Amino acid sequence: MLRSAFRGGIHPPDMKQATAGRAIERAPVPERLVVPASQHIGACCEPTVEPGQRVRRGQIIASIDAFVSAPVHSPVDGEVADVGECLTAAGMRVPAVTITPDAEQDFESWEPVEGGEPAAVVRSAGIVGMGGATFPSAVKLSPPKEFTLTTVILNGCECEPYLTCDHRLMLESPERVLRGGRIMQEALGAKRLVIGIESNKPDAARAMKTAAHGTGAEVVVLPTKYPQGAEKQLIWAILRTEVPHGKLPAAVGALVHNVGTAAAIADAVDLRKPLMERVVTVTGRVARPGNYLVVLGTLVRDLIETAGGFVGEVERVIAGGPMTGPALGSLDVPVTKGMSGIVVLGPGDAAAPVDADQPCIRCGRCSEACPMFLQPFAIGTYANARLWDRTEQVHALDCIECGACAYVCPTRRPLVQLIRLAKAELTARGVRP
Repeated sequence: MLRSAFRGGIHPPDMKQATAGRAIERAPVPERLVVPASQHIGACCEPTVEPGQRVRRGQIIASIDAFVSAPVHSPVDGEVADVGECLTAAGMRVPAVTITPDAEQDFESWEPVEGGEPAAVVRSAGIVGMGGATFPSAVKLSPPKEFTLTTVILNGCECEPYLTCDHRLMLESPERVLRGGRIMQEALGAKRLVIGIESNKPDAARAMKTAAHGTGAEVVVLPTKYPQGAEKQLIWAILRTEVPHGKLPAAVGALVHNVGTAAAIADAVDLRKPLMERVVTVTGRVARPGNYLVVLGTLVRDLIETAGGFVGEVERVIAGGPMTGPALGSLDVPVTKGMSGIVVLGPGDAAAPVDADQPCIRCGRCSEACPMFLQPFAIGTYANARLWDRTEQVHALDCIECGACAYVCPTRRPLVQLIRLAKAELTARGVRP
């Protein structure tokens, strides 16, 4: 029996059939890697290597002492070709280290991270939220003392259309995922460990249930509904508890981590392995859609070549899922810790771009779809009129930017873009949720 879902949300076609049955395979290492020094939310790292320097796989190449940060490691053995800047998928320019990899790589060998408490190991390993949020995981494992964590939730929903990297990870490495969850549960003293999986991945749910048998961990199958994997919606679906306005999940005793993050934490604690690679779904209009284990710093252009190149006419390449991922202006951007997919879309595969706001016809569909109980039409209208105080009054900062409102809008208003504009303006003014 399925748990009932959160209120609101949408049911876009999941479009996962092209890669759901494709086992994870290692992508070849390209001739050049561009590794950004910032692959997380928080303070940008500073490069610690110089051009011409030899680097070892797992060696720290960028770091900073800030609390909300995560070091960056060389994903290969090789030589530093350049230290400069690179363009990211988000359209920003950040410091980066360009590496020429050796012709031969030993993927079973690396510079081990330092030991100690799990949170310290996770910090040393440079692990961040791999579902796309990229929040440094060590910070989540060090909650303020006033909070008591009772439940660790692993997010295996993967509700974004097209993406299957988490699905394959749970299917092929359920023990690693579970082990990572147990490490977090023990480190926080939490009573419960729950893995939430959407109903469109029954094989992954079976694999996780088999791995969890006798351990006390629970596997909960949830309705397939977007955005089921959003943190607050997942907490409500599993715990029937609402995270209060302006509060973190820790306020209700919950901690949510992506299943990929859990597997990386298990590797860090058990193998002393830093985060140097991740699984990326490459799908859509490519010759060989699949789930690839990719060393960080691989350019999207090289990864698409690994997937056999483009097929037919291509209109848009998206980093991540099509609901929340940015459309790329260049293919010469690197794969980073939070990049779960590359989706190649052709004409007719996605809504046409909208250059300007459209009239609101007051149908209310955006409010019905909003999982945060907001009024997206109102935020959009106020943002368009630059009435920032009004956008604050209708709680623009609570928007999770899932895109459900824009998906259902019959006049195709660019609601997400307008809400992002309002959020940026309010944040610049010092307003907090």
